[in-house]
Amino acid sequence: MAPKAAWYVQESRGKIRLLVKEDGKTQTLTLENDWSLKGATESIKRISLIYKNFYSDLGNRSLEKSATVVDKSSSNSEIDFKELFIEFRAFCPSASEETWNKSYVPVLRIAQELLERSQKKPQNGEELMTYSLKKWEMGSRSRQIARRALQKFLDWAILRGKLPRQYAPVQMKETLKKKRIGYALREDQILQLIASEKDPRWQFNFQLLAVYGLRPEELRFLVIKDGVRGKELWTTYEKSMGGTKGQKTEPRKLAPLYVKDGQGYINWNLVKRIENNEELPPLGQEGKGGEALGTRLRRNATWLKFRKQAEKLKEELVPYAFRHRFAKVAHERSTDLGLSIKDISFVMGHTSEVHQQNYARFIPDGISDKFARQLAA
Repeated sequence: MAPKAAWYVQESRGKIRLLVKEDGKTQTLTLENDWSLKGATESIKRISLIYKNFYSDLGNRSLEKSATVVDKSSSNSEIDFKELFIEFRAFCPSASEETWNKSYVPVLRIAQELLERSQKKPQNGEELMTYSLKKWEMGSRSRQIARRALQKFLDWAILRGKLPRQYAPVQMKETLKKKRIGYALREDQILQLIASEKDPRWQFNFQLLAVYGLRPEELRFLVIKDGVRGKELWTTYEKSMGGTKGQKTEPRKLAPLYVKDGQGYINWNLVKRIENNEELPPLGQEGKGGEALGTRLRRNATWLKFRKQAEKLKEELVPYAFRHRFAKVAHERSTDLGLSIKDISFVMGHTSEVHQQNYARFIPDGISDKFARQLAA
């Protein structure tokens, strides 16, 4: 519901005077800021905080009380960050423990260290945010998440007088990181990689990733189920679905897109081998499957050769290159197989929106086919 009060500013003996008229009553507050362009600029953030605090009071609204809360300074007293974080955690009940520990705690701990310095302490909100976010790459998704968490905390703490208003957060302009183009491995490159790998466990890994377009982490969650047409390979891995807040992927049945060589499609009997519990390589700590795969591939001379080839195309070769191959081949064979974008997205375990964001370049537009038919004619 919109507030009924009217807010004004006027001059009072060379200073800025704030007036609030509500229900026939007028409250006034004279600020220390001069009645000038500079004074107005300096007072905007403070007035904004007073305004927010004024309407956060469900009882008798007091302009003077709101100003006192906002102006309360903790700079000369020790801040109990442990209690402060406990209170803020209670203010964010919708954040799961995983989200809290991953998205909030790291940046809040850095801010705490900066504010507890005896020397070279940040002088304002801009400095505090700049130094707190320094470890995250400019324009990255992780930096965006950390920035939002810190901004939410500072807004909350300052509005309640728990931190000095000099640390009010600012809107930071950042140069967005250019989205990298993931290189899709070719059929022959996959075969070369498998041949170059001496450990049969990693060969098995590469085969599964290529044929089923798996995320590396999904290799931990492969199970066999009885289906109408026989044994089926499923993944029980749950991942947050991009573009759908709070929703996770459900266990899904996998569909193969076999790798081809000069003789035709290759059947590596992957379902049978999973059923027989053939050993896969260790993937380290849970959630770090992609890192384990990346470490292995960086030791492979064939992989490094392909990475240079990708760089010449202004693309980047990453462990997801097997999954990129699956998306590319799925679209190449979509007409013959009768596959829609929705079908391909479903079997890959993400939404159609996320699929088009990442794999739009593989979706046939029909233009090349038109030119090919003209040349053939």
